[in-house]
Amino acid sequence: MASNLVVARGGVEYVPPISLAFWRWFFVFLILLPFNYQIIFKNIKYFKKEYKRLFFLGIMGCGVCGAFPFMAGTTTTVANMGIIYTSSPIFIILISSYFYKEQLNMFQFLGLALCFAGVISIIAKGDINLLVGLKFTTGDLWMLGAAVGWALYAVLLLNWESEFSLFSRFTIIAFFGAISLLPFSLIENYFIQPVIFNNDFYFWTIFAAISPGIIAFSLYAQAQKYLGASITGFTLYLFTVYGAFYGIVIFGEQLESYHYYGAALVFAGMFLVRKKTN
Repeated sequence: MASNLVVARGGVEYVPPISLAFWRWFFVFLILLPFNYQIIFKNIKYFKKEYKRLFFLGIMGCGVCGAFPFMAGTTTTVANMGIIYTSSPIFIILISSYFYKEQLNMFQFLGLALCFAGVISIIAKGDINLLVGLKFTTGDLWMLGAAVGWALYAVLLLNWESEFSLFSRFTIIAFFGAISLLPFSLIENYFIQPVIFNNDFYFWTIFAAISPGIIAFSLYAQAQKYLGASITGFTLYLFTVYGAFYGIVIFGEQLESYHYYGAALVFAGMFLVRKKTN
């Protein structure tokens, strides 16, 4: 899932943000459809029953979480985006606790605190003054919307029962996600920035479809079946750690001491959370 940061940094240079999100999920649908269309049509009666929920999941998981982070990146900093996105596990816990009575124990809350502290230390580069000096913009509201959208998607995906298999359900969600993005992509294409269909376009959209799309979303959904929404939500704290790793390997960024400290806190928190769910 953290490979989405690679797309956010590299892909938006070649494809407008909303169009990148639309084509990403359209390609996800095209890739999955040949393997799942028979199951979908065989269970079409369930589609009529579930389509409203599937459409909402498409809007939240693919529309809001697909486009909002790319849009936020045009007016806010990566540091701000990282801080705000780490609120998503909190929203997952609140929604799960309020609507589905899913609870965390004291040790898991301690793990939450350690994860959050680790992420903040990486974002602040070990200097608390950087946090004090952060300025928030309208782009931060887009990122907050993405954090809430992912929380809703994660919790509802787990708790809304479906007659479809994991991948057939995901195929339909991807389709509805692309549909929800289509009108905004057309507006962006005609009035703001047109899409150029070249090799860069196909590379970034297909990469976004496969790595942070099909692979990440499918594994996240599978993990929720075993761990629940709240515990799986903690994995989002690894987003910042692995994002720093991608920055070092792909973009030549330097590994600093605060990366070690922050990563150690995050992994310690994850250990506490997972240890108490055995």
